[in-house]
Amino acid sequence: MSQIKVSFLISTKNRCEDLLLTLHKIKHLFGSNVDCVVFDDGSTDTTFEKTKTMFPEVVLLRNEVSKGYIYCRNKMLNQTKADFAISLDDDAHFLTENPLEIIQNYFSENKHCGLIATRIFWNTSENKNSNTNEIPEKVKGFVGCGHIWRMKAWREIPNYPEWYEFYGEENFASLQLLKAKWEVHYVPQIFVQHRVNLKNRTQTNNDFAFRYRRSLRADWYNYFLFFPMSKIPRRIMYSIGMQSVKIFKGNLKVVSPLFRAIFDLIIAAPKLISNRNALSSEEYSDYLKLNETKIYWKPEK
Repeated sequence: MSQIKVSFLISTKNRCEDLLLTLHKIKHLFGSNVDCVVFDDGSTDTTFEKTKTMFPEVVLLRNEVSKGYIYCRNKMLNQTKADFAISLDDDAHFLTENPLEIIQNYFSENKHCGLIATRIFWNTSENKNSNTNEIPEKVKGFVGCGHIWRMKAWREIPNYPEWYEFYGEENFASLQLLKAKWEVHYVPQIFVQHRVNLKNRTQTNNDFAFRYRRSLRADWYNYFLFFPMSKIPRRIMYSIGMQSVKIFKGNLKVVSPLFRAIFDLIIAAPKLISNRNALSSEEYSDYLKLNETKIYWKPEK
């Protein structure tokens, strides 16, 4: 990794134990050309103090009052002097033994790749069978919990939109990369574990409603920002129609987040109009041909 500057960028809030475990898992990768930045977004637990004491080599930033996940990501990306920036959630770590070498080589060999999307295993238990027959491919987008920016590409597109708050900002960035003639590549050789129990996450009604609402409106925001005008009505009606089918089948948990997402879309209309960066017909066609975003990886049986 000589003369190549790599930076780990991690945003966190009130998840001290998760963060400390992540730092423990990746600290062997730190070195003279590899640093780690942690942005504490107004934690009220012992995150800041313990991180400073236990990992003095980490560059520690802090908001006294929370300004949001996207604010922190933008600030870290805009301040870094690295060639490549590895974005990890505070509850994610590499399972690949030599990720930095793979990252450097892949970017060197793929000049149009602006961002690497990693293979992600979502589970609290470590996977013992990490083998895969998957090969790198161009994809539509990436997952926030584990990806790597070529910083030259980041500097050519707008910041993540803070008004998205949570969800959709990765798709926003992917479409901006497409407009700027950069590509998103899924590279399964770079393997990340996201220490999340998805089943427990969906069992809480408040968490379900929050995530469902944000997910719906994020898709709609991106339709209005990027898709050709002629394609938007059909996309929106199809999306709402699919939610209506779920309601008619008795899934009443969908009702509240659906109507809240529609209200959010109406409120966001001025921002959507002023920030519109529509794909051309050719760009839209190229986008549709891309493989879908790789979100969940499961071990082969």
